[in-house]
Amino acid sequence: MANDNADSLIIGLAGLGTVGGGLVTLLQSNRDIIERRCGKKIVLKRVLVHNLQKKRHVTLASGTEVTDDLTRLTDDPEIDAIVEVIGGQTTAQTLIDRALDHGKHIVTANKALLAERGLPLFAKAKEKNRILRYEASVAGAIPIVQALKDSLASNHIHSLLGILNGTSNYVLSQMTADNLDFATALQQAQDKGYAEADPSLDIDGFDSAHKLILLIRLAFGVHYDFSKLPIQGIRNLSAMDIRLANQLGYHIKLIGSAKAAGKSDHEIEAGVFPALVSHSFLLARVEGAFNAIHIKADAAGSLFFHGRGAGDLPTASAVLADLLAVAREEYPNNTGFALDLPKAEIFPEAESSSCYYMRLMVDDAPGVLRDIAGCMAAEGISMSHVMQRTQDGFSEVPLVLMTHETTECAMQKAKQAISAKLHPREMVSFKVLA
Repeated sequence: MANDNADSLIIGLAGLGTVGGGLVTLLQSNRDIIERRCGKKIVLKRVLVHNLQKKRHVTLASGTEVTDDLTRLTDDPEIDAIVEVIGGQTTAQTLIDRALDHGKHIVTANKALLAERGLPLFAKAKEKNRILRYEASVAGAIPIVQALKDSLASNHIHSLLGILNGTSNYVLSQMTADNLDFATALQQAQDKGYAEADPSLDIDGFDSAHKLILLIRLAFGVHYDFSKLPIQGIRNLSAMDIRLANQLGYHIKLIGSAKAAGKSDHEIEAGVFPALVSHSFLLARVEGAFNAIHIKADAAGSLFFHGRGAGDLPTASAVLADLLAVAREEYPNNTGFALDLPKAEIFPEAESSSCYYMRLMVDDAPGVLRDIAGCMAAEGISMSHVMQRTQDGFSEVPLVLMTHETTECAMQKAKQAISAKLHPREMVSFKVLA
């Protein structure tokens, strides 16, 4: 440690927004339990902000300096560790990179940075023998990073899947509970502060994807290239599909999924996508802005983690847990693996297999189902369930098909054939989780 006082951990905080403010609050309100847990005082010396004139909702302790110069954090020899919660990638990367050069430990909540540009930072932390912890980057207060790095370290992880974005889950929950359309549910999420003014990262699946990349590293010990991860969000999801899925015994959730493909130790099948989840599955019952992750491991078996995925105090709780690990001077087990991570071998999305839900808006006329069944059969796809809902006064009706397990490639070919033969006004499909 750079600090000569063995009874304290001196920190710098980059960012005083929601999470940074929550951390300041916890440092003040939970000072006693912090000292009992790690045997040290955690002292906030300096805070980096973008705008020095902005009013803050938290009161800093006397003597805590506020600055807009990142070098006042990175270059100060008294500061032992830096907490980065400013978000974004460019400034955050510069800050962490420079801080590591100056021998600081790092605690960050920046999933986008670690997912897209994390490898050089992990490499530098290893070279400098510094701790780089990031529990708050995935699923807020849920201790999933620690579980994968330590508690499940002796296991082969077979698969993980989860609800990794609270905003999207809130929107889908409201669409399901109140029969709302997507735009109305999203506006509710924005009014309640669950969604940003520009919610693209959340509803288009990118936030979930960033978190999934980190989970893949921790679970399987490989680096999965973010640019190659299949990502599909919920922006175009209709209230009709939510309603029809519910009638069939399913909820639609935005899922992040990864599993060992089995062909080699490094081959991973992964993606982010909306899927039908059976009512009998715990994931289907995760409502509102909560997150959940289901893991299957060879020794530990099936595990389910559930909790608040965002918010000031839940996320600050995860940040503070990492700070306590730094204060205890734990060994820098940053990726969960002692050796450098190899690149993942990416299982082709076209070869992935699943059961599927498909809805078409078709003419209510004889022979339509026969033609659809023929297109499906030509690709070796068998159907497990067919449901048609008539609509008085409309010539088109929703026709829902549930398939037995088939490949993504076969489904896409069948959809192309159906489109060419019947020209349906609308045709959508989703994977189905049992």
